[in-house]
Amino acid sequence: MPQSVQARPPAAEQRPDSEAALADIVKSATARRSPLEIIGGGSKRAIGRPIENASQVSLRGLRGITLYEPNEMVMSARAGTLLSEVQSVLAKGNQMLAFEPSELAGVVGGDARLATIGAVFATNASGARRLAVGAARDHLLGIRAVNGRGEIFKNGGRVMKNVTGVDLCRGLAGSWGTLSVFSEVTFKVVPRPIGSATLVLFGLSDAIANEVLCAAMGTPYEITGAVHIQQGLAVTLDHMTLRGHGQSVTALRLEASPKSIAYRTEKLRVALAPYGELMALEQLRSEPFWDEIGRLSVFEGGDRPVWRISTAPSKGPVVVAAIARYMPVRALYDWSGGLVWLDVPATSDAGAADVRRVIASHGGHATLIRAAPETRAATDVFQTQEPGVARLSQQLKATFDPANILNPGRMYVAF
Repeated sequence: MPQSVQARPPAAEQRPDSEAALADIVKSATARRSPLEIIGGGSKRAIGRPIENASQVSLRGLRGITLYEPNEMVMSARAGTLLSEVQSVLAKGNQMLAFEPSELAGVVGGDARLATIGAVFATNASGARRLAVGAARDHLLGIRAVNGRGEIFKNGGRVMKNVTGVDLCRGLAGSWGTLSVFSEVTFKVVPRPIGSATLVLFGLSDAIANEVLCAAMGTPYEITGAVHIQQGLAVTLDHMTLRGHGQSVTALRLEASPKSIAYRTEKLRVALAPYGELMALEQLRSEPFWDEIGRLSVFEGGDRPVWRISTAPSKGPVVVAAIARYMPVRALYDWSGGLVWLDVPATSDAGAADVRRVIASHGGHATLIRAAPETRAATDVFQTQEPGVARLSQQLKATFDPANILNPGRMYVAF
């Protein structure tokens, strides 16, 4: 288990069982200016800066799917509803969450079984399919929430046209509980694909693999997953077929009817022939691989710091190569190279100085996902904001949470 979880001290937990009870807890804490650590089920608790001297508020008491209309492809659920429950109900209706939420519990030593739907949207947890369908926030239709004053408010509705004025849904998604606490979320769902397959190339360098991914995304064949895993990580995959090759893995996912998949596969074989022979994984061998990508299995159980870097797809290999000049790294590229996950040696700042220097030169954002508590406490875990953006962020924090009690310091020292 990563050191970051072992070192966290226990905290007193409050577990409201209604939205009104949640509002009362926040209102009372505001009056006392007493900080609250807001969590869903706690699966991602070790991400972000440690929150000291805070009373823990768990949303696990706010559970239950309150609306599901398969024909309208919309669902509402209380924030503490388990993600697994949401996915199970959708599966019975042959539907799913299009953005394929990523789950980092195994990377940071949490329990994936406790992941909640509210936390998915609070952290904007978006998986490999994001490059085709957008992020979690793009599928959030409406929210009910409690701000830092203990006031209950709602925004949005059951369809996109209900969102008028300021779209708080998208604005609050990804704020990690620092601005408001979701009590209920309403979101779009989509039909499950009829079939799926994965096309794989082995042994490509980062630069050539990125060329393949970008070329494939430029075709009309509707790629819904495009990843490259360096050899040092690929040999740790659970997927025996891919691990057994002992080489880097470059993979493209197709989702459609079997006939359409067969057609697209042949077209891609021709288009990508200069890069090597494509191996095709049918659905039963394809889906476990993408499950691994969703939970970043290659980083599970380790203690090396892990970074999440978002950059332009064409810059992914350049950024990794630049960081590798300062320290040994192992990288997994997602989103056709636009999202890079890499682990680095454990140092006092988890390589932050060098990572930030590279990002400043090439563009992008870097978030420290896994590191020891003392490292996260002393380091800017989230991307350092430019002065103008930082002022706007502080103004937003002052508007939603004037007493600075909601997850204070989790994203940035000042708030």
